[in-house]
Amino acid sequence: MLQHGGIKGIFGKTGLSLLRYRAAEVVAVVDHETVGQSLRELTRLPFPTDIPIVATIAEALKYKPTAVAIGIAPSGGRIPVEWMGDLRGAVKAGVSIWNGLHTPLNADAEIAAALRPGVYVWDMRREPEGVATGKGEARTLPCKRVLFVGTDMAIGKMTAALELDRIARVRGLRSKFIGTGQAGMMIEGDGICLDAVRVDFASGAVEAEMMRRGRDHEVLWVEGQGSMLNPASTATLPLLRGSQPTHLILVHKAGTKSLRNFPHIAIPPLEKVVTFYEQVAAAAGAFTPVKVVGVALNTWTLDEAAARTEVEAATQATGLPCTDAVRFGAESLLEAICK
Repeated sequence: MLQHGGIKGIFGKTGLSLLRYRAAEVVAVVDHETVGQSLRELTRLPFPTDIPIVATIAEALKYKPTAVAIGIAPSGGRIPVEWMGDLRGAVKAGVSIWNGLHTPLNADAEIAAALRPGVYVWDMRREPEGVATGKGEARTLPCKRVLFVGTDMAIGKMTAALELDRIARVRGLRSKFIGTGQAGMMIEGDGICLDAVRVDFASGAVEAEMMRRGRDHEVLWVEGQGSMLNPASTATLPLLRGSQPTHLILVHKAGTKSLRNFPHIAIPPLEKVVTFYEQVAAAAGAFTPVKVVGVALNTWTLDEAAARTEVEAATQATGLPCTDAVRFGAESLLEAICK
């Protein structure tokens, strides 16, 4: 896993998500800032055994990886020139690359020449072939379709969806997580990278993924993107229209009063956000009414007592089941969906 500066920095969400949900498959982490330190202590994730941190991909090769997952998104979302030598060396050594950044590695002549059976580059930020505009067809699916919507970007929509998928599988449900960004795709192994799809075809791309998966599963957990409250976000509406959800889960970072990148924009009371999302989803009756059935709080920065206080406050404000799905479990949200 290539995580240069992402363990302690602010751009390592993809890699940290992989460590949380696929740690058993990670043999080493490449991060020159934290070489030799304890990954378990740095991340506070409960790995059964600690995972070594090394300085370069070349050093990581001794652990016999089969793929390098680029787990960091540097500013601009493009691969820095100084990484290319390491990445080319990985492919030449027979190691595949999972690439969620905007730079298409398959277009690099040296990497392309080194590819062979069993050694590939997965460039995720590509528009699926044959995309079409949305038609609202997902409403015909027999499965439950749960979309995670948020009060802001990067607050835990994917994590909440993955936790619910996990406990649904434990209960024996035919459950499927639908990844809509590079981190979710790396964890699940498939999905669509919504920010690589032209806006005219975004709802159609979501719809196509729903139609592919919906008849073989009882419930689809659709990874949310962005927020209808954020002026920089364009992804939530195509997800609503393309997935035609039967249920919504509202995700909120506990204690936040305004948008992270737009502190002049206040987050409305949660009960008003619930009503807003339900109104947008129904589109004045053009689509089937859908309810927010629970609230998933991200309490990562709070101690347990403060976290429980925030959960209780959100429950009282909205009248809905509320939990931190990682800290306190997601059972109450699953019950609200399955009843």
